[in-house]
Amino acid sequence: MAVMDAQNPLLGETTCGTLLQKLQEIWDEVGESDEERDKMLLQIEQECLDVYKRKVEQAAKSRAELLVTLSDAKLELSTLVSALGDKSFLGVDTVKASGTIKEQLAAIAPALEQLWKQKEERVKEFSDVQSQIQKICGEITGSANEQAGAPAVDESDLSLKKLNEYQVKLQELQKEKSDRLHKVLEFVGTVHDLCAVLGMDFFSTVTEVHPSLDDKTCVQSKSISNDTLLRLAETVSALHEDKKQRIHKLQELATKLTDLWNLMDTPEEERRLFDHVTCNISASVDEVDVPGALALDLIEQAEVEVERLDQLKSSRMKELAFKRQVELEEIFAHAHIEIDPEAAREKIMALIDTGNVEPAELLADMDNQITKAKEEALSRKEILDRVEKWMSACEEESWLDDYNRDDNRYNASRGAHLNLKRAEKAHILVNKIPGMVDTLVAKTRAWEEDRGISFKYDGIPLLAMLDEYAMLRQEREEEKRRLRDQKKFGEQQNTEQEPIFSSRSTPARPASTKKVVGPRTNGTPGRRLSLSASQNGSRSAAKEGKRDSMRVAAPTNFVAISKEDAASHVSGTDRSPASS
Repeated sequence: MAVMDAQNPLLGETTCGTLLQKLQEIWDEVGESDEERDKMLLQIEQECLDVYKRKVEQAAKSRAELLVTLSDAKLELSTLVSALGDKSFLGVDTVKASGTIKEQLAAIAPALEQLWKQKEERVKEFSDVQSQIQKICGEITGSANEQAGAPAVDESDLSLKKLNEYQVKLQELQKEKSDRLHKVLEFVGTVHDLCAVLGMDFFSTVTEVHPSLDDKTCVQSKSISNDTLLRLAETVSALHEDKKQRIHKLQELATKLTDLWNLMDTPEEERRLFDHVTCNISASVDEVDVPGALALDLIEQAEVEVERLDQLKSSRMKELAFKRQVELEEIFAHAHIEIDPEAAREKIMALIDTGNVEPAELLADMDNQITKAKEEALSRKEILDRVEKWMSACEEESWLDDYNRDDNRYNASRGAHLNLKRAEKAHILVNKIPGMVDTLVAKTRAWEEDRGISFKYDGIPLLAMLDEYAMLRQEREEEKRRLRDQKKFGEQQNTEQEPIFSSRSTPARPASTKKVVGPRTNGTPGRRLSLSASQNGSRSAAKEGKRDSMRVAAPTNFVAISKEDAASHVSGTDRSPASS
């Protein structure tokens, strides 16, 4: 140290050398011994050494602290990088080999600051996503109001991958919430429609499920919890079941109303008052959607009307029964089946007056009789149609005979050409009569064999009528041949006695061929049918008038002829074509 200071004797600064020199001067002046001087110098050197040692220790401690700080910084950097999943900061380790500790710390500090800032932002993102997830989960479970505080964020994993997982979960929950909200709104709409049809209060019904389902509440604020959906589904199911029951009840009432109206011939104006009831008589559950169509007061109104009509039906029982009896008589009359209407009416009166039968049972029995009568009439229709055609042909045959007996038929009088055309058509029709009779006999026999009873036309066996007609027709043909022979013989006599007469002169007609007014004997089935009718009871004026107009000459002894005799007569009669 003395050597170093000696190299700078004039520096003008207070140094260890100048101080030692000053000390030696003091020692010289004092007269300190060399031994004391060495001792003092050793002490000074020891103190200097202690100072250096302390400084070294302090420096070493400072370096150790810096190393710990650097290590902590690197660890924190590594932790942040790992938590954030950001691999772009892994190049910090290269600073250690190229710089001092402070340089390395200076290089790491900006990265740490940036990562801390990024961590704060990432934690906020995680917190927001997790808060939304927690909120939606609470809405789904119905415990949204019970949860408080933000969810705890796991800061050990703040990677984008983890954040993306939370975001995916959030999107799924948001979709589920949207689906649930759509389902809730659909349920609410269904409840609204059902309440409208049933005439119920929608507000009280839907708010009973959950208060947030009111129309005034924002859509996003409506409850979508499991319990709400379950209760909505139960409410809709209950309303649907109520709707089914009311429709069934209303349709039963509508059917009863219609039946009672039809029974009592209720006027259309009165029926229109209940169109809102009968319009749904055959509608399905889904088809009934008119507001108030199934309201309880409407059903009660229909029940009251049914009860009123039931009471009215009892008082009008005789009128309804006689109306059916008239219908039954008309069916039998149209089918030419004889019945005793007076006895039937007396029986109806007795049943109603004694009360031995329920009104509904009596009407049902008469309806059954009407149905059977219609079936019977239908089974006779084909034969009756052929009878009508046969009788019509016989009428034309009668007219043709009258026409042929008219000496002035060829005169140029008004309508003569029309009569001539009719005569031509009548001649063709008359030639078909034998075939008509044969077919009618075959059809009648088949009908009788199938049912085991005789086919009667206004109480007279039809086969007997046909047999009588065949015999009369044969007699008529023989009469016509006799008249032709007589006429021919008369013409020959006139020719021999009066040769001077012209060949165009007209021979005198026999008295038997003169046209007369009254019953004809030409074999048509009208005359004797009317006579037999007088033996089988009275007929209504309209019915007899129609029958007399269709049948001018019919056999008188139909009843006396048995079925076997009729068959033998028909089969043994030779058909001969009618002359025109």
